[in-house]
Amino acid sequence: MPQSAGKTNPPTWIIHCLMLIASVLVATSFTVGKAIASGLDPAVLTLLRFSLAVLLFFPYVRKKFDLTRPSLAAFFRYSIISGALVGFFWLMFISLQYTSALNTGVIFTLVPGISGVYSAILFKERLGKYRLGALVLALIGALIVIFHGDIDKLLAMQLNSGDLIFFAGCLLMAFYTPLIKLLHRGEPMAIMTFWVLVTGCCWLLLLSGYRLFSIPWLDVAPQIYAGIIYLAIFCTIITFFLTKICTMYIGPTRVMAYSYLYPPLVILIDWVAGHALPPAITLFGVFIIIPSLVIVQMGAGKYNSQTP
Repeated sequence: MPQSAGKTNPPTWIIHCLMLIASVLVATSFTVGKAIASGLDPAVLTLLRFSLAVLLFFPYVRKKFDLTRPSLAAFFRYSIISGALVGFFWLMFISLQYTSALNTGVIFTLVPGISGVYSAILFKERLGKYRLGALVLALIGALIVIFHGDIDKLLAMQLNSGDLIFFAGCLLMAFYTPLIKLLHRGEPMAIMTFWVLVTGCCWLLLLSGYRLFSIPWLDVAPQIYAGIIYLAIFCTIITFFLTKICTMYIGPTRVMAYSYLYPPLVILIDWVAGHALPPAITLFGVFIIIPSLVIVQMGAGKYNSQTP
């Protein structure tokens, strides 16, 4: 944990509570995304989310840091990172037209494990028995939920097209953390995040800019705009600051492990919103995933205790 002169670290339980709040906010993004996915073109939805996040983030980075135009090399680095991020969110909005918020939340639990595999390839990092165990549990739970516990569907690989699209997005999202480690050059993380969002807007303008003038903006339902604003503020800006604070104290591995809570949180959010609970076999698959959080936390704690 970082120590500052004359300052004491907050209790660990407060940090974990902050991560729980961040996890709830991220979990709502699947439900909100599902609600607005059919309201606009997926690339346009993502562009609006990124653009609003840039506008909200700009005053903070301008006041706190010396915000100057990045060099061409830095712009290229940020564009590589944002390419993975844009691809994920674009595919997420497409997939939510064909699959459920719960399925996407469950499939997303595979991201930490896949990210670990990428890091093992790129940086020769060991995946470790804890992360490997968590990945296996998440995979088992995901397969139960996606195939509804039907072994015949599993053997026949009868996959929902939305699940396949979202899994492709998760393969891109899993690159995000390794790419940051590979391409970070010591600049403040807020600066890197800001320019990643800006270059993400550039990608999205190339992808969907020609559609902007053909959309009847006045006819778009108000709840679509409300959903975009919610995603930009709560699921992008606020979660950025929460995870940034928590990463300082408990490390990136423990922070990433909270993604294993997304499926039960999605179920709880949908239930509070008035939706019926999923079948028992689906609930079983979801709750198989939860121990992955404990496994990764234990593994990270053991590693930290052994590190001088």
